[in-house]
Amino acid sequence: MVRIRLARVGAKKQPSYRIIVADQRSARDGRFIEIVGHYNPRVDPPAMDMVEDRVLYWLAQGAQPSDPVARMLQKNGLWEKHLASKAQAASTTETA
Repeated sequence: MVRIRLARVGAKKQPSYRIIVADQRSARDGRFIEIVGHYNPRVDPPAMDMVEDRVLYWLAQGAQPSDPVARMLQKNGLWEKHLASKAQAASTTETA
């Protein structure tokens, strides 16, 4: 299964994370398919940026977000956009 999750980068005791799309079986910092964003928890407020269209693309393809990434998606409003596009696609197929 493909997951959208965090991969740790940065120096010792100075974590920074990449938001990546990777196979569930690959290691945390191992092979990935695509980098779709960054997350820095060391600033106040924590900084996160995501490539919105790529995140929505991978969610539409069936990628499952990890729990921390799911919270980030909800905070950014991307999860609601995904659910709305999913509902719109379902209603389009019902009328066809």
